Amino acid sequence: MTTTSRVAQTAPPAGPNNPTSAAGTVRSKSRIDPTYYWMVVPVLALFAFFITLPALVGVFFSLTNYAGYGDWKFIGLMNYVNIFKDPAVLQSYIFTFVFALTTTVVVNVVALAIALGLNAKIKWRTGIRTVFFIPMVLSALIVSFVFNYLFSNTLPVLAERFGVTPLATSILANENLAWLAIVLVTVWQAAPGATIIYLAGLQSVPSEVYEAADLDGAGSFRQFLSLTLPLILGYLVINVILGFKGFLGTYEIIVGLTGGGPGMATQSVAMRIFSGFTGGDYSYQMANAVIYFLITLLISVIQLRLIQRRGVSL
Repeated sequence: MTTTSRVAQTAPPAGPNNPTSAAGTVRSKSRIDPTYYWMVVPVLALFAFFITLPALVGVFFSLTNYAGYGDWKFIGLMNYVNIFKDPAVLQSYIFTFVFALTTTVVVNVVALAIALGLNAKIKWRTGIRTVFFIPMVLSALIVSFVFNYLFSNTLPVLAERFGVTPLATSILANENLAWLAIVLVTVWQAAPGATIIYLAGLQSVPSEVYEAADLDGAGSFRQFLSLTLPLILGYLVINVILGFKGFLGTYEIIVGLTGGGPGMATQSVAMRIFSGFTGGDYSYQMANAVIYFLITLLISVIQLRLIQRRGVSL
């Protein structure tokens, strides 16, 4: 009897007459660990200071005639109106989107082909994978300078020796061919990254699936179309989204290869925007940057909508 009464006194039951215990339990469960705030708040503060605040300042100055120095005055939407009338800006948008679409397609085709080869049971597979992945760890600017020398010196000499007249001069000086050189170099460097993602997708496909297809008499091409491609569709979507987004902001490779030339034939939107920051055209190019941001945001939303409709799991 004595023991029972002591236990009852030590831990009184929670109920209408004793709500303290239940409230304490709820508070202990809903209480957030202070470590969460120590980790999240500094990151949010840094993001706001280095990303959000400069973006808002840029949007404000896009409504002025600020040259990047000196005085300025508020001019409203005049910069935005002038951008839509500027043929040079329109040319940079056309080049950027054509380049991004072309490069995205070529990169994914090349990367998927390489991934299929590297995923096969071949000799020295590990060593060959290492060789293929070297370009992705190199600086884009260094790579572009190396290819600039090859396109401007080595390739013309070889073409002249073997009688290939169209390549006897540097293709970087040709308005119609310079963009192809940029695509080639970009694919050379970007394909390894996409290949890694495709390899991860291919290795996630159970081998039993292919064994069953072999028993049914399906050939390699049929297996690729009916089994491999549908099973790695999520990885394909990831590569397309990341690749297209990255190629829209292309900058270093163009700077190293052509500098936006010949003329303005290979000048991307990013190059045009950056040129305004140092060329006394700050507010005008900030308006251009705002428009470009809205366009890329719209493209991202459309891509996500398409993914949701297809029911692809990322």
